[in-house]
Amino acid sequence: QVQLVESGGGSVQPGGSLRLSCEASTKIVGLNAMGWYRQVSGKERDWVASITRLGKTNYAESVKGRFTISRDSAKNTVYLQMNNLEPEDTGVYYCNVNQGLAQIDYWGKGTLVTVSS
Repeated sequence: QVQLVESGGGSVQPGGSLRLSCEASTKIVGLNAMGWYRQVSGKERDWVASITRLGKTNYAESVKGRFTISRDSAKNTVYLQMNNLEPEDTGVYYCNVNQGLAQIDYWGKGTLVTVSS
């Protein structure tokens, strides 16, 4: 069982930056991808960015050019650098790990990001 712990959320003004971290409790054998999702109260959880085990990155259109996902395999950690934040980026950010042929998903408990003036 993989446990994920997110950190780095907080409140920031528009145009500001935050860096989210997500540490896995163990080395992830059979990793397919790690990613970040965002959920606003009352809405579905939306995909934000992901990075495959080979290091290929993908981003939602709304964050391209502003967010960067990266991974430190030695630390079992994935990061999300968020720059030029907008109020629409507000939400709870969840870390996700997809593992194995069965493509099992693991989720963290989330970290809140608030962008407001």
